[in-house]
Amino acid sequence: MHPREQTIFALSSGRPPSAISIVRVSGSQAKAALIALAGKVPEPRMASRVLLRDSGRQPIDEAVVLWFPGPASATGEDVAEFHVHGGRAVLAALFAALSAFENVRAAEPGEFTRRAFENGKLDLTEAEALDDLIRADTDRQRRQALRQLKGLLGDRARDWRARIIEASALIEAGIDFSDEGDVPAGLIAPALARISSLLDEIQEVLAGQGRSERLRDGLVVAISGPPNVGKSTLLNQLARREVAIVSPHAGTTRDVIEVQLDLDGYPVTVIDTAGIRETDDPVEQEGVRRARLRAAEADLVLWMIDAPHEDSGRVEETPVWVVRNKIDLDSSGDKAGGLRRAGDGTRFKISASRGDGVAELIEALVAFAREYFGSKEDGLIGRERQRNLLQGTMGSLQRCISVAGEGEELAAEELRAAAHSLGRLLGRVDVEDVLDVIFREFCVGK
Repeated sequence: MHPREQTIFALSSGRPPSAISIVRVSGSQAKAALIALAGKVPEPRMASRVLLRDSGRQPIDEAVVLWFPGPASATGEDVAEFHVHGGRAVLAALFAALSAFENVRAAEPGEFTRRAFENGKLDLTEAEALDDLIRADTDRQRRQALRQLKGLLGDRARDWRARIIEASALIEAGIDFSDEGDVPAGLIAPALARISSLLDEIQEVLAGQGRSERLRDGLVVAISGPPNVGKSTLLNQLARREVAIVSPHAGTTRDVIEVQLDLDGYPVTVIDTAGIRETDDPVEQEGVRRARLRAAEADLVLWMIDAPHEDSGRVEETPVWVVRNKIDLDSSGDKAGGLRRAGDGTRFKISASRGDGVAELIEALVAFAREYFGSKEDGLIGRERQRNLLQGTMGSLQRCISVAGEGEELAAEELRAAAHSLGRLLGRVDVEDVLDVIFREFCVGK
């Protein structure tokens, strides 16, 4: 039997031990497995308490079972769920009992969702949104993924593809039946009008795509500067826990330390880097090289200084905020806070050890993230793959309009290319290689 025709099972809840674990089974043998283990098949979508037994009639666990006959199930196939106590021994016994059935095997990563896709339960944009929802770390990422899971992009893409096919039918009717008296002449004009309107819609979606795609990846902030200016202390303040070693000796941080933060719902990765200075130590040299590289790749650099260093050795990146630390040890009388200076970017004065000015710095980071991601939550595009295919669709539509005067056949060919791009976006044509990559990233049991 082909692997795609086999029945699959997996743990679909959190890792054990836990109070309750859910084991999902999908495929043609789900009903037989349910009868063998539970002794009966409950009413569809009705929970039933049973004693599970293995093939030797030895008890496995007291469980709650559910039955979802296909196609009215998550995968479109027959699905059984076993809600058991979440101990490792219980799960091991249940997995062993399921594996004993012929043509029943453990699921691969993303295989449940892939079967749902192949059975028409969701399109590829919705499958990608489901993966994003599972991986969402902040509330804004969750809301964006949930909007996309509702099919907003897929619904628009299906509508666009239908309109392209309608326009293509008009043009090809003019080509194939141009000598027929009952076929009106000049069918290409109304077809081009439809294409022009459609092109405006896709351009509008692409114009706002940056917000949603950036929100999925998150904002990267690098803390950089000379050695021993308090970079690691600031990282610990932002993370509200001890994630980096703090030492009075210069050069303590030699590698890149990353911390994931949730700032008012915005995903932010803060990076603590090695102090940037000239050194003969080969290990520290590598740390400085990595520090410069990550600072160059970051969306924002916090360049930290103190009174002895001031702006020495500064990495020229944009945007850069200068953060003057250790004001509690500074005799100049500077107070904590941040201010905007013309031609000099944003400067802050803080005491990372005492926390003075850190709250103002965090408020500024939240404001920067809000501006970076955009205040609206209407982005439809969450992945580079989606953006590239929509750009390809737009390019084909633009070429269709430009070549229409040279021949209707050329215009029709560009419309076919545009429809093909939208088909790839939905995962309905020529995407086998893409499917393998996407579903391999899913967790097992989903």
